[in-house]
Amino acid sequence: MALVYYKLIGLVDCIAMVMHFLHASQERETLPCMEEPMTTVDFITALFCQVDEQMRAMPKHPDAGLWPSEVVTLGLLHALKGVGNRAFSRWLTRDSRALFPRLPARTRLFRLFRTHQAWPQAFLAAPTVLDVIDTYGMELIHPIREGRSPQQIGRTGLSNHRWMVGGTWCLLFNQWGLVVAWACAPANVAEHTLQWLIRQCEERMMVLSDTAFHAVEGDPTHLKLYQRGEWQDCLLVETVLSMLTVVCHFTKVIHRVWTYFHARLAFTMAACNVLVQWHGFQSYASGFVPLSMADFSL
Repeated sequence: MALVYYKLIGLVDCIAMVMHFLHASQERETLPCMEEPMTTVDFITALFCQVDEQMRAMPKHPDAGLWPSEVVTLGLLHALKGVGNRAFSRWLTRDSRALFPRLPARTRLFRLFRTHQAWPQAFLAAPTVLDVIDTYGMELIHPIREGRSPQQIGRTGLSNHRWMVGGTWCLLFNQWGLVVAWACAPANVAEHTLQWLIRQCEERMMVLSDTAFHAVEGDPTHLKLYQRGEWQDCLLVETVLSMLTVVCHFTKVIHRVWTYFHARLAFTMAACNVLVQWHGFQSYASGFVPLSMADFSL
């Protein structure tokens, strides 16, 4: 029995050694600042410090229980967590109540997000010479439930070549993958009706978009339409949308009131900009500049 035991130990050691070399051969290069993972408490503390640095000039209302920096930090955590209101409230109360001792009740907290949804606009990025615009479909209810409620805010539309009932999210990115501006509309709204978002930055940059943004009445002078695969810069859009889908789970949300849905979008945009440049834009040895939010997934 002892011989069999030692043989098994030796076999396990050999397997572990082989797996180590296989993993080492497939290991991707990492940035030095991303080697040490943070705990959830450390991350929330560091996130609050970044938000407070940006919003230090905003005063606190005398009757408010939370500082503006706390409200925005909680909104960013909700956007990053990517779950429903009740699930987020349970997680926050269970795991992080000590960090927010004056945390209000769930309904009061989300009313604060709705009331102060303009605050995350401070985290939007500045436009660059070459920007990209695209849309993103978000499902609010299952198509089979369409029309059951007179208060339904989602509309029927196409997203990624499939039908859905929800809204359309229009995003304007700069050349670093940061969100410059955004807008939302029901899913049945044509994309070219959102050209007003492009015209806000007219004569300041060139905007790339697919042919869906073309309007018969005429396009902005700085709008450049491209065909599929023509501009590699447009792959940046797919990277950012993939992060929002995988990390923030933003393909499906469960909001039933448009103002709360709009607030969720505002905080999601701010969270994306803050986390993408958390460590700064550092490149690999090959010169590639990565965009990632996976290390901050809650």
